[in-house]
Amino acid sequence: MAEISDVFFVDGMRTPFGRAGEKGMYWNTRADDLAVKASIGLMERNPNVPAERIDDVAIAATSQTGDQGLTLGRSVAILAGLPLTVPGFAIDRMCAGAMTSVTTMAGSIGVGMYDLALAGGVEHMGRHPLDGSNVDPNPRFVAEKLVSADALNMGLTAERIHDRFPELTKERADRFGMLSQHKVQAAYEAGRFQPDLVPVAIKDADGAWGLATEDEGRRPETTMDGLAGLKTPFRPHGRVTAGTASPLTDGATMSLLAGGSAVKEFGLSPKMRLVSFAFAGVQPEIMGIGPIPSTEKALRKAGLTIADIGLFELNEAFAVQVISLLDHFGIADDDPRVNQWGGAIALGHPLAASGVRLMIQLAAQFAERPDVRYGLTAMCVGLGQGGSVIWENPHYDGPGARGKKNAGKK
Repeated sequence: MAEISDVFFVDGMRTPFGRAGEKGMYWNTRADDLAVKASIGLMERNPNVPAERIDDVAIAATSQTGDQGLTLGRSVAILAGLPLTVPGFAIDRMCAGAMTSVTTMAGSIGVGMYDLALAGGVEHMGRHPLDGSNVDPNPRFVAEKLVSADALNMGLTAERIHDRFPELTKERADRFGMLSQHKVQAAYEAGRFQPDLVPVAIKDADGAWGLATEDEGRRPETTMDGLAGLKTPFRPHGRVTAGTASPLTDGATMSLLAGGSAVKEFGLSPKMRLVSFAFAGVQPEIMGIGPIPSTEKALRKAGLTIADIGLFELNEAFAVQVISLLDHFGIADDDPRVNQWGGAIALGHPLAASGVRLMIQLAAQFAERPDVRYGLTAMCVGLGQGGSVIWENPHYDGPGARGKKNAGKK
């Protein structure tokens, strides 16, 4: 009989992220093959998990067409060599696609229907740009003034946050963007990212083969002076630049989730326990504030406050989007708990893949921080949404740790 279960993030891996377009390292690589590589790498790193026991595979993509179509979860499962008995499906919540893959599978595990699941996302923005060419928005959106005609121009939505909150200045956004680049480089030099990257064979325009082993879009030489001189492509005399926005990116992520009984049966060592999650809607024209209400909702469901969160992994779609959330909760832009290894401004944001990238980084930080009990992964979403997931650190050894006497919440 099915039983209510805890949900655990057992492990996660990703491909290196590449610059989108003809000059990017994945221009001649299929999107589904990126997801296949992430899936194979993850399963190989977890040999105690029998492939035939995977209950489902959920893979997200924002543009579900071409090599990102054909029910990705199922097709990637077959291509990755999972038994034909393992089902799969595709999912879409734009930027929060992989996050929604995880929470959807978590729901199935939590109510006892599944024991093990794979959840992730892929986006090949070089092959499938978010420029409207692959979609046909309903004319009612504009005719009935349901949303602004340019609500899908993410850069303009970021400019509107600057408009609405003048205290979120360009200088603050520039500094946040610069520090993201510097933190990512420092993390690379310390070997933080490399253990969770799956090398990908790539082929250039001349047919020569190579190996992708690192994220391609990093700019560690970034300075405040350099950022101050960048153009504002979304609006004349605007405040959002390429230095304070995530670049167009190709890449894939995959995670392994399990229920409590599967953890015991296969002797697994989970990296995180899911505490709560929430999604929320906001005006599409200022979609970047979406993580504020979704985080408030997730905190309420968990019975926690923002003070309980010891580590934050916030997707850097735009710098202003992140600092708007930090301002709302009274957190400093340079708080060491926030994106301590940098984020999407430097690493890239392959839309539907990014949610699991946040989780992979949080899980790695948890292993180094037994003093931290709870962490948050959160992101804004196109068309005016936000997504937030709160996780518990299984390495936590402070007050209230599971199994300790005199337990009390930290």
